[in-house]
Amino acid sequence: MNKDALLSVVKEKTGVPKTELETLWAAFQATIAEELKAGGEFTIAGVGKLKAITRAARTGRNPQTGEAIEIPAKRSVKLVVSSKF
Repeated sequence: MNKDALLSVVKEKTGVPKTELETLWAAFQATIAEELKAGGEFTIAGVGKLKAITRAARTGRNPQTGEAIEIPAKRSVKLVVSSKF
């Protein structure tokens, strides 16, 4: 399901105009992004918890040549699924 399909289903169930839902969705995304960038966690009740993590640097292999390459450390997001889900 993509964003448009989700907003359409929510519109049908709630009767809230799609433009209003798009505004709410943008605010929801911005709030999650701000929290994760600050290093925090964001819990979605009944679904799970989003956590900002840092993946360590590691050595990988080029699949075509077999040559070793360095993969740098990077920040990522991890979803820990709720047991209710």
